[in-house]
This record gives sequence, C-alpha cells and structure tokens, in this order.
Amino acid sequence: MQMWGTLISRFALATRRFGRDTRGASLVEFGIVLPFMLLMLALMIEAGRFMWSYQVAVEGVRDAGRYLARIAPVDICQTGGTVSGYSPTLLGMVRNNNSGSTLFPQYVTVNSVTASHTCVSGTYRISPTPVGTVTANMTIQFPFAGITSIFGDSMTTLTATISDQSRIFGQ
Repeated sequence: MQMWGTLISRFALATRRFGRDTRGASLVEFGIVLPFMLLMLALMIEAGRFMWSYQVAVEGVRDAGRYLARIAPVDICQTGGTVSGYSPTLLGMVRNNNSGSTLFPQYVTVNSVTASHTCVSGTYRISPTPVGTVTANMTIQFPFAGITSIFGDSMTTLTATISDQSRIFGQ
C-alpha cells in the first residue's frame, strides 16, 4: 500500500514539474501560428499581384483608347465607317509595352480587345461627335488557389472586363 502512495506522490511531483517547465513553449506556439502566417502572406501576395495586373491592364486600355482617338477618322459618323479593324493593333498595345515585351505575368491572359464607336449628337463643334470605346477581356489565374481552398471554395480564375472611352479627334 505504501508503495502505491509513493508512486502516486512521485507521479504528482513529476506532473507539477512538467507543468511548470516552459522550455519549448515558444516553439509550440510558433508551430500553431505559422500556418496562419503563411496563409496571410499568400493572400497578400495574390492581392498585390492582382492589383498590379489589373492596373497594368487599365493603363494598356487607356493607351489603346488614346491611340484609337488619334488614328480613327474624325468623320467616321458621317461616312459610316467602323473602328473594328483596329482591334488587332489595340490587342498588341494592351498586351505588350513599347519594346514589345509582355506586361503581364504568366498567370494573366488578355483574351480579347474590341474597338467600337458611337455617334453622340449634341451642340458640339462636330455633330454627331464620334466617341471610341476600347474594351479588353482578361483572365487571371491564381497560383495559390490551393492554399486558399483550406477555408472552403477556392477561386482559381477571375475574368475582368476593362473599358475606356475617348472622343475621336482623328488624324
């Protein structure tokens, strides 16, 4: 009987000592927090990459809209012409910079760029006034979508449509 009492008191003493020992506690806490920190890092990288890609696409569409405003004929409303023939050139402007290299990372794809125009009537110097519209459709793939799927459905791709209008001044 006394042997059991001694074993129990030794076990209680060892348990108290183990409970007070804090060696390795910070390693355990780090192991618990690390996955959440990595997830937040991946989400910040994805958000930054998305915003950068979207801003570059907006800039490309604006440049293409300005180009269309300068190259399309000013009398397009009177002659009944079209600006859809400029779409391949505008696609190259949205996809590439001036030196011909692509602006986007490999996960961003510009699907199409379309050009159109409308004739706006009013009390302008030229009535109706031609207004050119450039619309780009792009797809963004998220390489870290597998990590974000931990919290439910993951979004692997996002499709965005960007549009810009400019008054056509002609050549």
